[in-house]
Amino acid sequence: MPQVQIAKRAQTTGAERRASDRRVAPFSIESIEALPFGERRVGGERRRSRFLHWKRNLIGGLPIVVADRVETARAMVDEALKRRGLWRYPAYMTSTNGEVTYRCAVDPAEHAMFLQADAIHADGMPHVFVSRFKCDVPLPERVATTDLFHDVAREASKRGATMFMLGADETSNRLAAELVTSRYPDLKLVGRRNGFFADQDEEIAACRQIAELAPDILWVSMGVPREQLFIGRHRHLLTTVGVIKTSGGLFDFLSGSKPRAPLWMQRLGFEWLWRMALEPRRLGMRYLKTNPYAMYLLLTQTTR
Repeated sequence: MPQVQIAKRAQTTGAERRASDRRVAPFSIESIEALPFGERRVGGERRRSRFLHWKRNLIGGLPIVVADRVETARAMVDEALKRRGLWRYPAYMTSTNGEVTYRCAVDPAEHAMFLQADAIHADGMPHVFVSRFKCDVPLPERVATTDLFHDVAREASKRGATMFMLGADETSNRLAAELVTSRYPDLKLVGRRNGFFADQDEEIAACRQIAELAPDILWVSMGVPREQLFIGRHRHLLTTVGVIKTSGGLFDFLSGSKPRAPLWMQRLGFEWLWRMALEPRRLGMRYLKTNPYAMYLLLTQTTR
């Protein structure tokens, strides 16, 4: 083959490769399948993320970071402050429990969505228990978001990191924000908003408001998979945010609208039973369906 043709083919192949590898930012997306989770490149700032240096164990089919709450809180504030003013994709942290383990196993799209997180923590004691006899380096503890929030708030108060609280209904969001500002008077809470939107325009407007405030840490409390979908749709609009952390029912617990299980139940891994007793209609059949299969996955899809 002539050298000219070889050169042209090389140029064409390179252009096609660059085009296929280009990050595509979503704007209007209706489903998980439409989100470009498989198309986003790992940029230099993501490769240098402190979260990616944590050891990971494959537990229940998901890569779970080996880090305790104190270390996680410090790393979140470190990463958030490092990204301040750089206009980059925010780091994204999420958590797994029995329900998430189940959902990711039966839905490849949700599995791919979780794999886009920079770090996945175990918010379930069964994950910790299984890691103790299945992994060379077990998980040090359960990193429950409701507990982690207070660790981060204390660290952020000392170091001047700012926060925004997005999610839950208006009452829970307002009461949670009031409790946080009262308990941590030195914390810079730059804003809050409930997690319900009339339409896509209002959702985008909320993201632009958050982007203007440029919080170092954004807590998104909408539940699975809504909060992950929200991040997938709007991460490209939040380049002034340092770290995004999904939070499930965090604001409901902070506000006191939902009480947490006694400490002994949390330590034994029975907090799900407490929640099911509080909301039997909403959670009863869900937990009876997901928990047995999730336990099977933890025992069979966990490696050293």
